[in-house]
Amino acid sequence: MNLYDCLPSAVFLFDHRVFVNRSLTLENIKCYGFDMDYTLATYKSPDYESMSFELMRDRMVSIGYPHEILRYKYDPSFPTRGLVVDTTYGNLLKVDSNGNILVCSHGFQFLKGEDIRKYYPNMFIQRDDTDRFYILNTLFNLSETYLYACLVDFFTGCTRYTNLLKGFQHGDLLMSYRSMFQDVRDAVDYTHDTVKFGEIHQVAKVFLATNSDYNYTEVSAKPGSPKKSWRSYFDLVVVDTKKPLFFAEGTVLRQVDTNTGKLRIGTYTGDLQHGTVYSGGSSDIVCDLLGVIGKDILYVGDHIFGDILKSKKRQGWKTFLVVPELTKELQVWEERKSIFEELKRLDLYLAELNKHPDTTSQEYRDIGSIHMRMKLLTYRMDMSYGQMGSLLRSGSRQTLFASQLMRYADLYSSSCLNLMHYPVNYLFMAPPVLVSPLLWSNITERRCLSRSSFILTVFFSLSDAPRGCF
Repeated sequence: MNLYDCLPSAVFLFDHRVFVNRSLTLENIKCYGFDMDYTLATYKSPDYESMSFELMRDRMVSIGYPHEILRYKYDPSFPTRGLVVDTTYGNLLKVDSNGNILVCSHGFQFLKGEDIRKYYPNMFIQRDDTDRFYILNTLFNLSETYLYACLVDFFTGCTRYTNLLKGFQHGDLLMSYRSMFQDVRDAVDYTHDTVKFGEIHQVAKVFLATNSDYNYTEVSAKPGSPKKSWRSYFDLVVVDTKKPLFFAEGTVLRQVDTNTGKLRIGTYTGDLQHGTVYSGGSSDIVCDLLGVIGKDILYVGDHIFGDILKSKKRQGWKTFLVVPELTKELQVWEERKSIFEELKRLDLYLAELNKHPDTTSQEYRDIGSIHMRMKLLTYRMDMSYGQMGSLLRSGSRQTLFASQLMRYADLYSSSCLNLMHYPVNYLFMAPPVLVSPLLWSNITERRCLSRSSFILTVFFSLSDAPRGCF
């Protein structure tokens, strides 16, 4: 029987696929863990981000920022996950896994090569400098990304303020980009404090580990089933986990009074009590309470750093990353595939020209026109996703987010519910080793290829077949 006949036809829709980086057998999973926000509890986008933006914007005005910023409205086409804020120069950066700059904007002005080099002479940043660079990796970060761009845009264009390299001056008042970003982060915290499955459960244990407090979790989870408590779907519920600290030393484990939402005094040291909600704790405590070890757990979350990277590196848990943007990424890929095909043809033609050092002047002119055509095609492709381009790549180069996804997420999909389209004993097979003998020979033969052309060749060698869908 054909493999495709074993699965529901819905699996083969882009929206329902689960993609694979490392082989994983669901039959070996003894425990499923879930995050809450943007994983089990989904938000209506972009309405939710727009509401969050307005609350944060209003908060900024209430603490003294100019009333003129109230004119800004949220534009969902601008922000994307995985951007890096340079708190020294106020720029939003899209970088690859090595820190090379792919896109740079100052407010809503996108900078070109020469302007970018004024800030970053090597077109490169030290991502490890976490005091300076802040990675906006979560879906909650979208509204604050846009708010920060609005502030930079406003102060840059306001004649009352003098533009400085690291901020703005107004009389005796110095407004640095760093202090502005800290104000935005404080507004995020303020508004957050203000606003705030059957078949799997039969074959494995299920737990919920969320950073949200109990009252917020109760409201978010309640709509699931009015006849049955949402807590009955889980063997263990832990709120206020403070991830990523949860995956290291953690915090004190305490019981929650589900009638009042208040924490009970003292540290809980007993056995697991079904129906009880806990606060704090650590991943080690969760394993002890559930009687499992790291490799037995498949943890599902949307936060590449707090949910996926830390659970994989520190605990060895199997990981499933929820990427809601994947639906649009795949849709654009299908609609604009002809652009990728043309880029591939141009790249192969450049490779042939570069193999011959005695290229004529006419051929050199062709190379220049080809590079211009490739830049135009790349721009058209990027703009199909939004002003910041694709979440996963810029032209031929992977973004930082994409590299982390491939490195730390065993599985990924647009929704955690897509697991339901697969049998509970399903084997997810990873794609073959990336560098095949044929590809190696091509790389060896084309030693004169430029680095960017080499990356493009590898990218299209992989993109001819969809990445490990089944």
